[in-house]
Amino acid sequence: MWRKLFSNVNQYKKYAILAPLFVVLEVVCEVLIPKIMTYIIDDGVAKGNINAVLINGGIMVILAGLSLLLGLLSARFAAVASMGFGANLRENMFNKVQNFSFKNVDKFSTGSLITRFTTDVSFVQQAFMMSIRIAFRAPVMLILSIVMIFTINIKIAIAFVVLVPLVWGLMIFAMKFVVPLFEKLFKKFDALNTKVQENLTGIRVVKTFVRENHESASFRKASLDLQDAQIKAEKLLVYANPLMNFVTYAITITVVWIGGIQIMQATMSAGDISGIIAYIGQLLMALVMVAMVFVNLFMSRASARRISEIIDETPDISDKDADPSVKVEDSNIIFDKVSFKYKEAAENPVLSDISFEVKKGEVLGIVGGTGSGKSSLVQLIPRLYDASQGNVLVGGRNVKEFKIETLREAVGMVLQNNTLFSGTIEENLRWGNPNATQEELEEACKIASAHDFIVSFPNGYKSDISQGGVNVSGGQKQRICIARALLKKPKVLILDDSTSAVDSATEAEIREGIKASMKETTLIVIAQRIASVIDADKIIVLDDGKINGIGTHKELLQNNNIYKEIYNSQLGGVR
Repeated sequence: MWRKLFSNVNQYKKYAILAPLFVVLEVVCEVLIPKIMTYIIDDGVAKGNINAVLINGGIMVILAGLSLLLGLLSARFAAVASMGFGANLRENMFNKVQNFSFKNVDKFSTGSLITRFTTDVSFVQQAFMMSIRIAFRAPVMLILSIVMIFTINIKIAIAFVVLVPLVWGLMIFAMKFVVPLFEKLFKKFDALNTKVQENLTGIRVVKTFVRENHESASFRKASLDLQDAQIKAEKLLVYANPLMNFVTYAITITVVWIGGIQIMQATMSAGDISGIIAYIGQLLMALVMVAMVFVNLFMSRASARRISEIIDETPDISDKDADPSVKVEDSNIIFDKVSFKYKEAAENPVLSDISFEVKKGEVLGIVGGTGSGKSSLVQLIPRLYDASQGNVLVGGRNVKEFKIETLREAVGMVLQNNTLFSGTIEENLRWGNPNATQEELEEACKIASAHDFIVSFPNGYKSDISQGGVNVSGGQKQRICIARALLKKPKVLILDDSTSAVDSATEAEIREGIKASMKETTLIVIAQRIASVIDADKIIVLDDGKINGIGTHKELLQNNNIYKEIYNSQLGGVR
């Protein structure tokens, strides 16, 4: 898992290699300093040799300066490598999500994805930085410090060799209790992010229903749950620092006691005892750093697992076996005994045994009650989902024979939930065709009955759209989205209840404009209003995921009770 994530270093490998290399050199300089200090005390101060003090003191200054320089360079290299690693990891995750099918996206909540892209990546990024700095620094310092103590006093060195694994083992044992707590912590992060995301996107609904107090209480509960989880997770870690301080002071006192006795017995010099004390500090600091590395790795393991879930997720829809040379030649559409489930384990399918044909240039209307499967049906055409059984054909070929990009370029779709992005109206329109001329933009907007209200804005097509399009009305948003789809000049155009927010007269103008300008395009219209599909060449009536009736308006009025009921309730026999 870790190896797979760390492979995202890519172009920053050079820095990831230089950082630990300079760390090792820095540690070597630091470890030599206490040894030089013993010479200053024993050969200089104790003997009154000022030259020994000056020479060794100069060497200490040089080593300290070199250690500082190497430390700064290693820190810079580690920062560049870790920041680059984090950026690559986020980009890799983002690109993977872009390739997800709707079914893949359904597995993750929006709040969970946000947490994985932010908090989880930050934890893993920090773990990577510690891996290329502290994970190298601590073991090298630990080993070299013990080696230097061996050169001074073998008995004390042996004591440390026995003590270090015991302390290390206790830290690893403690971490096993920390990991499950941090896994629960990240779930609380998900819940909080989901609450924030829902509240911000639905703030107008909250205010409309005067539910601010309810939402505040709900947020407070999620925040307190996160607080409790953080306290439980951090509680064990809080004890680590005072425990390590206790061990440090206890060992220092023991060494000073033993060293003092040996000095009195003339078996150890004052310089040696001062050197050992310095090495004890380095050794115990190395132990603390090792503990930090383990804590961070254990903490970030849950994050790494959550990130890996995204990276390892296999897109439900793939076109690796498709032929790149296959193009969408025409807009004829055939559904051949198609059934569909959102989840394979589901007992009842969303669509059952759907069969029909729409010829090139025809208009197909789809009506039915809420939950009858209208949107699910049309989403099978551009392979937003794949049929569980049966075949969907476009232009005489199974949709799985096309490259996904080729298929979706030929299918324009205005989804039920219209989405506009931050930027100008022009930038949003160019999602349909990045190379469209101004004349083409205006022509598409005229067909969608959007041109007049756009030019009425102070900046016209350069007017800014807020995130989600909240600064335009629902009808205006729908018309911009329709124009965006028209700019693709698709062979198949799907309007999924996309004129529900405009008046009947404007809707009629849009339909007539599309039919007049796109005669070769097959048009599929999902609508709640019978008036939206009354002139269609063919109308499908869906009921509980099955075709209840299919035919023209007149034919359905004569032989389909559901269609007749909808017609009478809406138009009352006017037409």
